[in-house]
Amino acid sequence: MTKAEERLRVLQLIASGEVTPREGAQLLDALPGNVMRTPPRSSDGPQQIRVIVTDLSTRRQMINVAVPVGLIGVGMKLGARLSVRRIDGAIDDVIDAIAHGTRGLLVEFTDLEAHERIEIFAE
Repeated sequence: MTKAEERLRVLQLIASGEVTPREGAQLLDALPGNVMRTPPRSSDGPQQIRVIVTDLSTRRQMINVAVPVGLIGVGMKLGARLSVRRIDGAIDDVIDAIAHGTRGLLVEFTDLEAHERIEIFAE
């Protein structure tokens, strides 16, 4: 996806009400090549959250994605709309851990129906 297409997609999300204008601005700032408009976070707490999804049958990573901490709210909102699965309590645990500056493995669980292991790390 080109930078112009990515920007257009974010603007469409704002127009449709799926994200607030403030969240859209954060997404636009996070696009490659954009200069950050807000000061960087202090290095005291985690800077990003990494989500790893592993197929239990093949033991291969299907997903390995890092999300800046500043975009966690947006990511959770979009993820809730796109995912049919619910992770009860895990989202609150992740947000609490970030607020307390915790690093390392935050949440790990296994979805036996989908044969997947999901791990969420603060880095």
